[in-house]
This record gives sequence, C-alpha cells and structure tokens, in this order.
Amino acid sequence: MKVRFLIPLALFAVLVGFLVVGLQHDPHEVPSPLINKAAPAFQVPQLVVADKTFSPADMKGQVWMLNVWASWCVACREEHPLLVQLRGTKVVPVIGLDYKDKRAVALKFLSQHGDPYDMSAFDGDGRVGIDYGVYGVPETFIIDKNGVIRHKQIGPITPEALEKTILPLIEKLKQS
Repeated sequence: MKVRFLIPLALFAVLVGFLVVGLQHDPHEVPSPLINKAAPAFQVPQLVVADKTFSPADMKGQVWMLNVWASWCVACREEHPLLVQLRGTKVVPVIGLDYKDKRAVALKFLSQHGDPYDMSAFDGDGRVGIDYGVYGVPETFIIDKNGVIRHKQIGPITPEALEKTILPLIEKLKQS
C-alpha cells in the first residue's frame, strides 16, 4: 500500500526538479538555430521610401545590426532611447525591420520618438520575421561582414547587454 503513494510522490519530485532547472535559465538566452548560419535572404520595401527596397545583400562587407521592432510593441518603446543613443555613436549600422505593422503608424512612431535606424525595412506581413525565427518583438541580430548571424538578442536591448555582450562582439567582428 505504501508503494502506491510513493509513485505519485516520486513523479511530483521529478516535476519539481524540472521546474527548478528550468527556472535557472535566462529566457533571453534562448538558443537560435540561426546562430553561425547565413542570415536568411529577403528583399522588402523600405519603410520611409516605399519604392526602394532593402536586402541583407546590401550590407555585405559590413558588420551590422538588424533590430526587429513594431510601433505597437511596448518592449520596443523601452529599448528605443538606447537605440537612438547607439545610432549617435555610429559604432554599427542599425537596420530596423518594422514587423507586422501599419506603415503610417510606424512612420508616426519614428517621427514622435526619434529614428534610431540608418534605414528601416517594412515587413508588413511578417514573412521576413518568420524566416528569422522571430516569435516576439523586439529581437535583434548581429550579422558579420559575410552575412552570418553571430548573435540574437531576444527582448529589449538593455544597457548591460549592450556594454557586456553586443558592443564587444561588434568590435571583435569588425576586426576579423
């Protein structure tokens, strides 16, 4: 009779063990299958100049940052001032990818809050985001001179992530 009570208790202990291990992981460090692989190719209209297009091939030979954002995204508003500040340093070209948004609303957002992007591409239907494995905005990718994704930041960029991870990686990639 005691064995019957031990089985559910053992199963409960195993579940608690998985929960404890899972809580030790940072959700912003979800591994991406795209790390160290070529950035997916695409060609979409630019946000500001709709009759011009943007493609990652345009950035070949440069280390650059792709920041996936949207005007409706609360977390994007959190990181926005930091991106504006980063653009002022000219450390790296910052390309925005406006994701599942309305063009007019996105343009209004940038005019009200400042435009941190060297250029923004417009992904109105979200297809580019799907190719990049975006499952929530903001997400940021650091792409090397050869068009290979070297880092993915899930969630808003924080000052700590920028100083400790992103900027050192950009400098390292620029030198290689």
